[in-house]
Order: sequence, then C-alpha cells, then structure tokens
Amino acid sequence: MVETLFEDIFRVDQLDPDGKKFDRVNRIEARSDQFDMYMQLDVNTEIYPLHVGDKFMMVLASTLNLDGTPDSGFFAPGGRKSLADKFEYVMHGKLYRISEEGSGANVKADIYVSFGGLLMLLRGDPSIAAKFELDQRLFILMRKVDKA
Repeated sequence: MVETLFEDIFRVDQLDPDGKKFDRVNRIEARSDQFDMYMQLDVNTEIYPLHVGDKFMMVLASTLNLDGTPDSGFFAPGGRKSLADKFEYVMHGKLYRISEEGSGANVKADIYVSFGGLLMLLRGDPSIAAKFELDQRLFILMRKVDKA
C-alpha cells in the first residue's frame, strides 16, 4: 500500500490574488478542512479548470506505485495500475525550500515545491513539514469533490 505524505480536502478561496500572470495558469489560494493548511498553487486551467468555491482532495506522495516502491522516474504507458488512476490532475515536482516563521504556538512551516515551474506553497503545522525533505521528488494528485 502506498504511503502518502499529506492528504486533505481543500476549498478554493481565491484565484490569481496578485493578478493574472499567464494565459493558461491560475494561482489558487485554498484552505484545507482537516489540518487548516493554507496553500497557493499554480494550476494549468486549460487542463484542469478550478473556480472559487470548488473543493478538491489533494495528496502529496513520493511514488505513484501502489505497492509503495520508489518511482523509477519514467512513464510507462499501459503499464500497471498506479495511484494516479484515482485522480484527475497529477504533477511531478521537486521540493526546493522548507522554512519556519513565527514563534511559540504561532509557528508555521512553509513547504515550497516546483512542478516544472508551476509553484506550490503549503503553510501550516510544523509537524506536517517534518515528513518532507529538501530536494525530495513529489507527486501532487488532485480530484474534485462535492461542494456540499
């Protein structure tokens, strides 16, 4: 069984908070239900359109192999089943920065990942950040869920 590093349901609160920068990409701001994590994520909206109010499940995993074995880094079409089969939008990237800000009970950890230039910031509980390592290869997997 594949072990995921993080998963939660997010709600899109805002699109392009700093203005539209690219034709086919939106930067979403979203907050998670269970862990109260804040996320900014660049999404190719030509492939996967998202709107304010949309809810989606987001998973971060180090491999797509269902048995948990490390990913080879090569795509094999028509191959065996993978974690990606259960999701609508998948990107592969690299964690390039982990930092903490604040003090005491207000400390927050920031995780920065680049998915081929599409960026993600995940901010929240430092205990969640402890599962991640600098230069780690990650998959982000997303699937829309009902708004209710």
